[in-house]
Amino acid sequence: MMSRCLLFIALFHFLTPTRAGAQAIDNTESFRTINSDKYFRIYYENDFFTGKDRDYTQGIYIEKVHPGIRHFFLTGLLWRPANSFLKYGLAVEHNAYTPNYIDRRAIQYGDRPYAGTLMLKTFITAINQKKKERVSTVLSTGVIGPWAGGEQMQQTIHHWINYTQPLGWHNQVSNDLLLNYQINFEKELFGSWGWLSLGSFSTIRAGTLSDKLATGFSLMTGRFSSPYQVSNTALKKWYWHLYYQPLISLVGYDASLEGPLFNRSSPYTIPAGEIRRVTFQHRYGVVIMRKGLYLEYFQTGTTEEFNNYIFHRTGGIQVGFGF
Repeated sequence: MMSRCLLFIALFHFLTPTRAGAQAIDNTESFRTINSDKYFRIYYENDFFTGKDRDYTQGIYIEKVHPGIRHFFLTGLLWRPANSFLKYGLAVEHNAYTPNYIDRRAIQYGDRPYAGTLMLKTFITAINQKKKERVSTVLSTGVIGPWAGGEQMQQTIHHWINYTQPLGWHNQVSNDLLLNYQINFEKELFGSWGWLSLGSFSTIRAGTLSDKLATGFSLMTGRFSSPYQVSNTALKKWYWHLYYQPLISLVGYDASLEGPLFNRSSPYTIPAGEIRRVTFQHRYGVVIMRKGLYLEYFQTGTTEEFNNYIFHRTGGIQVGFGF
């Protein structure tokens, strides 16, 4: 086991970039699998975990997975691959983005604009045990701008922790509706049952919030049930794993930076010519599971998303139960 951990650490130091930033919340990936089709999970990410408070400042994600969600009216818009075991889910996601100095009222030109998003996410994860493949389809519907309540959420949390109150939310991007569609494809390239899994990962995302293509791989090591196998058996022992996922992305559009697609009245946005269209992202963490409990600590990062970007890293926790 020690040699396995050393291998993971060596790969991590070799592949991890020194600069980090924002990312989208995605619980459908293999390294975040819960071995059930019925569970509830809460995800919270904040750059406060790494001693910062800027750029992508926090994300909150609350999800429910249950077979009954297949009857939800938006589920009919999702892809159901043949010969696969299907897991149906709904989630609410809230994200907030701020510039570097939140104690200033004026627009901070050359820095990230204030932005908030609030979305309902309908998703299906399809597992093909024979081919060792996972296909996840996600439909996101929601709002961006003051309607999303980013200002109120950040002010409330900062009041709870007695931290600096943000003063510049009146400069946030304008209100608009969001509609996004995403498909993830994962295939296990190598797996040793219970201690190691290496898989490829690709995703395509399109809509009014974000347009992006990404590819990379996912590495898991520890003691776990294969995410490419189907089982609803409760875990009677302690299971754990470390994971690492590097991705290279081609970015077409990002409403949190460039402003909403249809409402162009935002006080300040990043010009399209200053957006970095190729980025490198990484995420890593540790997961512990036993019976009806899921615990995770993680950190994420992305290289520069636009010119004059300030290097940044976020961390977070997840808690799941009821499976």
